[in-house]
Amino acid sequence: QVQLVESGGGLVQAGDSLRLSCAASGLTFSSYGMGWFRQVPGKEREFVSHISRSGGFTTYADSVKGRFTISRDNAKNTVYLQMNSLKPEDTAVYSCAARSPGRVEYNYWGQGTQVTVSS
Repeated sequence: QVQLVESGGGLVQAGDSLRLSCAASGLTFSSYGMGWFRQVPGKEREFVSHISRSGGFTTYADSVKGRFTISRDNAKNTVYLQMNSLKPEDTAVYSCAARSPGRVEYNYWGQGTQVTVSS
């Protein structure tokens, strides 16, 4: 049974930093590309960032480029999202997802962790 469990969310002020973690189990972690998404109630889920299986390739949404950094530790089956210079508009539920090679869509999703940024 595949599980993706996010942690590290919380309430912070604008300009602060947070690091989210996503611990994976039940899959060969190094075989999956990993992504972070976020969603605000009433809005569509938004892509935040993706990292390749080896960690050598990363992509970011324009809204977070230069502020967020995705990374992974395949020995720990964990993907991270370092979020700096947080803004109120970054407030959302952040979820991680796993994508197997050759797929466009993600196979597995976590439950999410709430990030709230106050002004």
